[in-house]
Amino acid sequence: MELEEHMRAIAASKIAIIVFSKSYPLSTCCLLQLEKIIECHETFGQIFLPIFYEIDPLDVRYQKDDFGKALEEAAHKSYSGEQMEHALSRWSRALTTAAGISGLDVRDFRHDAELVEKVVFRILELLDYEDLSNTQFPVGLDTRVEKVIECIENHSTKVCMIGIWGMAGSGKTTIAKAIYNRIYRPFIGKSFINIRQVWDRVDRRHVDLQENLLYGVLKSKPEVKSVGMGRTMIENGLSQKKLLIVLDDVNGFEQLENLCGNREWFGQGTVIIITTRDVHVLSRLKVDYVYKIDVMNENESLELFSWHAFRKAKPRKQFNELARNTVAYCRGLPLALEVLGSFLCDKTMEEWERVLPKAKVIPKLQVQKILRLNFDGLCDDMEKDIFLDVCCFFIGKDRGYVTEILNGCGLHADIGIRVLIERGLIKVEGNNKLQMHPLLREMGREIIRQSCPNEPEKRSRLWFQDDVQDVLKKNTGTEATQGLSLKLHLTSRDCFKARAFKKMKRLRLLQLDHVQLTGDYGYISKQLRWISWQGFRFEYVPNNFHMENVIAIDLKHSHLQLVWKQPQVVKWLKFLNLSHSKFLRETPDFSGLPSLEKLILKDCPSLCKVHQSIGDLRNLLLINLKDCTSLSNLPREVYKLKSLRTFILSGCFKIDILEEDIAQIKSLITLVAENTAVKQVPFSIVISKSIGYISLRGFEGLSTSIFPSIIRSWMSPTLNPQSFVSPFCMDMENNNWRDLAPFHSSLANLRSILVQGDTEFQLSNEVKTIVVEYGVNVTESRISKHHLRFSLIGVGSYNEFLNTLSNSVSEGLASRESCDISLPGDNHPYWLANVGEGHSVCFNVPQDCELKGMVLCVVYLSTPEIVATECLTSVLVVNYTKCTLHMHRHGRVISFNDEDWHAIMSNLGSGDKVEIFMTFGDGLLVKNTALYLICGESNDLEKEPVE
Repeated sequence: MELEEHMRAIAASKIAIIVFSKSYPLSTCCLLQLEKIIECHETFGQIFLPIFYEIDPLDVRYQKDDFGKALEEAAHKSYSGEQMEHALSRWSRALTTAAGISGLDVRDFRHDAELVEKVVFRILELLDYEDLSNTQFPVGLDTRVEKVIECIENHSTKVCMIGIWGMAGSGKTTIAKAIYNRIYRPFIGKSFINIRQVWDRVDRRHVDLQENLLYGVLKSKPEVKSVGMGRTMIENGLSQKKLLIVLDDVNGFEQLENLCGNREWFGQGTVIIITTRDVHVLSRLKVDYVYKIDVMNENESLELFSWHAFRKAKPRKQFNELARNTVAYCRGLPLALEVLGSFLCDKTMEEWERVLPKAKVIPKLQVQKILRLNFDGLCDDMEKDIFLDVCCFFIGKDRGYVTEILNGCGLHADIGIRVLIERGLIKVEGNNKLQMHPLLREMGREIIRQSCPNEPEKRSRLWFQDDVQDVLKKNTGTEATQGLSLKLHLTSRDCFKARAFKKMKRLRLLQLDHVQLTGDYGYISKQLRWISWQGFRFEYVPNNFHMENVIAIDLKHSHLQLVWKQPQVVKWLKFLNLSHSKFLRETPDFSGLPSLEKLILKDCPSLCKVHQSIGDLRNLLLINLKDCTSLSNLPREVYKLKSLRTFILSGCFKIDILEEDIAQIKSLITLVAENTAVKQVPFSIVISKSIGYISLRGFEGLSTSIFPSIIRSWMSPTLNPQSFVSPFCMDMENNNWRDLAPFHSSLANLRSILVQGDTEFQLSNEVKTIVVEYGVNVTESRISKHHLRFSLIGVGSYNEFLNTLSNSVSEGLASRESCDISLPGDNHPYWLANVGEGHSVCFNVPQDCELKGMVLCVVYLSTPEIVATECLTSVLVVNYTKCTLHMHRHGRVISFNDEDWHAIMSNLGSGDKVEIFMTFGDGLLVKNTALYLICGESNDLEKEPVE
């Protein structure tokens, strides 16, 4: 009877803990309980924590030595014949399963008190007993929470779906968090996801939601390759678990159908709570109960407002009437009460009286009018102007670009943008682009519209297309306008008069995409700081178009043949972008552009001359001449540039030489010169102290260039690089190589090179000859004196697979009986395995999936004191299909970043035949190299190089 009670207790528990000791298998009762625990763990996801007390987990897993003998004795004592064999088999399986679960190995603890503390900490970590942060003042919350919990309890025998429906700002999230905190403890797993925050990321909406759900419940985040895979992972991983899931701020059924569209994906007793403003979402999902949130009554509203305004449940006596009037404006909307209360907190009676007349009744579902209080709370007009400019013109633009333009407007945007970010009004995405929540954007634009609702010409900024066209056609512009944006279709035939800008004296931001403007450009404001005019129709910019104060000029897809007929002085200009101007023949005279930082002339096929005055630009950071196919030479003055960091010449196939004087550009970090007519790579490029990345795909002179020497020097940095040069440089006299002593020291700065060979045969022979010459520095005869180890190197998206792979390789090496190595193969659903002998591995780029990342596994022999992470390392990616060689040098710590991954991917195409070589410093012998490709389902493998 006692055993049956134990079994029932085990089945009702959220977590089971077993302490394995040397005497554990002597108890039949313990073994039967272990069977029950494993059954509960596998059936409905019960948390299981094995503790190995003064015993090796491997002894438990394989029932070795005395532990195995004790197990056999227990079976002999309790059973006989076939029953004994059957029991022994069951218990062996249970022990093997238990030992394979991550637990605590406590053989090294100094005393039991320390052990108990560690176990308690681990249990708390597994149970994850931590409340969600919630409202400081839970006015009226308990009664609402109780109603929902009562409904959940009525549906406890099945998968229960509850909807919480209410308008924006009504307290849906607050109620959902309170319910979560009240009921989460009995559930095996739990997850609280703000759907809107994930959905707003746009890129991988559905799979990001699925990953969030799996991570929240399983506490590990497997990478979801596709929506279909995510649904399968949810069904397989969660179907036997009792879960609590809250999906907050849902606004469309499509956000739910791949998360919880089928109740059979979840275990019995699971509770799913959805909060939304759209009741139709809940009806489509067929939830069990919809709880509609009504606005707060008068007493609740006054109490909530008072807590935020006065830090107590009732208003101060002298503020009573003012407080009640303010509460009336909010109409029971909690968000409005909280915002207004906090806004008025600590203000004097006089300040209340000034503020309140500005407050308006807050209609339902118009949250932007509440959010305006955040705008009004900004410290000064400059911060407000920055916010409104970003609202109307700069969402999606680079933060640095916008900062420079608005600084030029006198707005101190360095500080102002940071303040807006800190206050949540602006956010910066990973690519440094400014973004804003749509509600905030609408709120900002509504502020401008409301300033003159019926007279758009009197507004500070014009962006609504009908309003802009109306103002320009009727010539009703005024001095109030500071910014104007009109984007027409490429085929539009609408034409406007420049005279329409005559009264817009304060215009500083102008965007006119594909707009035809005729007449005297002298009417356009002299205060312009930003001009964005795609499809500019003139052959040159009119001389009377005043640009003396402009910071950025963007005339992409223009009809320009010359920028200006006569040199112009635009002393504040920092950004000049004339990309895709098909008729542009030459650059402007740069002598009047002393502040220029970025010159972008991408895809200007008629460009044949770069003005020699470019050498006088002391602030120039970037030159992009990609695909300027008519450009055959560069002025020598370009090498005088002292601040240039990025130089892009790809696709300029008529440029036949890079002068050795390029070494004068001491600041150059990135050189991209793919598919040019370069015949000889100057030695000076390689010895530049600043250079970090060189890409020379399409370079024809690999066999006579310095690059084989670079490969050798990377592989054997202790040897004299001069000894490598002569076999590969066919014409030493003509090449006029100077002293090569600086060669080795300069390579410390060079991280990556991409070059192209003439033929696959030539490329293969040269690479393999060089690698073989250096690659075997430890002979087989010394193997017995060395240790077999492995190193994992990841690039791209690989983190979620590294632990799994590491464990698999470790097990393979631990169980080996000789120097033969068995590495994991394609038995994992998320990787494709390729294993090679020695220091290289070959593979073909998959044709039916998108590469997300890769992990290189290198198994090597070395002395005990040497490991791969302490040796100089090089990775060579040879693409035989494209005949390219991509080299990465990583010093003593092997690390790849996102730029490395994008650079690798830019040179890999679907079906390409590729070989990767790994080389280390002296003292290591590479036995095997394996490559694990982490894949998705799209075959979109080609990526643009970074510009």
